[in-house]
Amino acid sequence: MLASPRDRETTPLPAPSQKLDVRNALAQAMSCLEAAGVPSASLSTELLLMHVLGRDRAWLYAHPEYVLGDNERGRFAQITAQRAAGTPTQYLTGHQEFWGLDFEVTPAVLIPRPETEHLIEVALARLAKRKAEPLRIADVGTGSGCLAVALAHEFPDSRVVATDVSTAALEVARRNAARNSVAIEFVQTNVLESFLADVPGAGAAPRVDSPAGEARLEPLAGKAPFDLIVSNPPYVGLREAPQLPREVREHEPPEALFAGEDGLDFYPRLIAHAEILLQSGGLLIVELGHSAAPHARAMLDASAWSDIAITNDLAGIPRVLAATRA
Repeated sequence: MLASPRDRETTPLPAPSQKLDVRNALAQAMSCLEAAGVPSASLSTELLLMHVLGRDRAWLYAHPEYVLGDNERGRFAQITAQRAAGTPTQYLTGHQEFWGLDFEVTPAVLIPRPETEHLIEVALARLAKRKAEPLRIADVGTGSGCLAVALAHEFPDSRVVATDVSTAALEVARRNAARNSVAIEFVQTNVLESFLADVPGAGAAPRVDSPAGEARLEPLAGKAPFDLIVSNPPYVGLREAPQLPREVREHEPPEALFAGEDGLDFYPRLIAHAEILLQSGGLLIVELGHSAAPHARAMLDASAWSDIAITNDLAGIPRVLAATRA
């Protein structure tokens, strides 16, 4: 059996000359992380050791007597120290699960959160009767690509476009599309600006990065191009930064977190672009900050939008705004 919390001692990991088995590695690393005030120290410790050893949790518990090799011990000590200093576990392991799928994460992208899965749930509920149709879907500010990839899985006959201003984020998202065997087109643009070229009087056509030989997105003749626009935008206010956990404040990309002093700067442009680029009956689904619901809802012109609804997350916080283009 592995050590329980009350059996742990607040001692550092053994020196390289000492032997260290799985049982003691977990116990001592947990003590180190707890002393540093790391949340969910037990889970973080398990994930870090699983990453170093290339094993799953069941293996750890079945082999508590396994002695770490010198390289394994050194690597585990290193990333335990990094976690104690505040680096998120996901950036150390390079992985995060979302919607039952495995995603690569790097410091170039926001770490996918479970509450963002509510956007997928709302999309599935609203589009239940259209799941077999070839929809045109846009994920704005794709980051890791978690929403785009999940939607490509759920709507396999649809064309999915993912946008972001960050070249580094698009590279991560592209790798995640390949990792999860879905075809997604990537556009580097601010919100959906490039697609406004489909509207008379707008600018240049979008630059779309697609796998070799794959057809590129063409505008629908005389109609806006999208049936569904989703976004987990930046929605944290700059004045809230001091209250954020250090893992978030010091390590996640600020351009994916902050949207002006009050966290509302992204919503007006997203809603304006969606109003132009959604077809009649098209759906906008956007994640909300903890106090953004009344402000974002007030931005929806009643003459342009219908079926406006707010969905709470499991903590009872208004998390998702959905609206249909009238």
